Amino acid sequence: MKLEDFVIFNLSMDLGEKVYSEVIKWNYFDKDTIGKQFVRAVDSIAANLSEGLGRYHYKERKNFSYYSRGSLFETKTWLIKAKNRQLINEELFSDLLNNIESIGIKLNRYIQTIGPKS
Repeated sequence: MKLEDFVIFNLSMDLGEKVYSEVIKWNYFDKDTIGKQFVRAVDSIAANLSEGLGRYHYKERKNFSYYSRGSLFETKTWLIKAKNRQLINEELFSDLLNNIESIGIKLNRYIQTIGPKS
């Protein structure tokens, strides 16, 4: 599989750009506390997927997909914190949350397909 054709990777990349373009507007304190963590978490989703895709053995691919799922959950936590601290509005929150939920469903399905070829 080519990375450019990997749908979950592309969705994760898009989510990362949406988050970054919002966080970059925040004041220094908010960027330094929540913002950096939020961007690192969301960027790790795609990064771990691509690293897993580049690994030789299916077990490594599965492990990196699990790491990606962990980063997805962390991203959701930072999203909720950003909303609770009124750094993002309700509309953006809903949009990003929907993206996270969609990626989560697709990622779980992908993980289920990883295994030895029979």
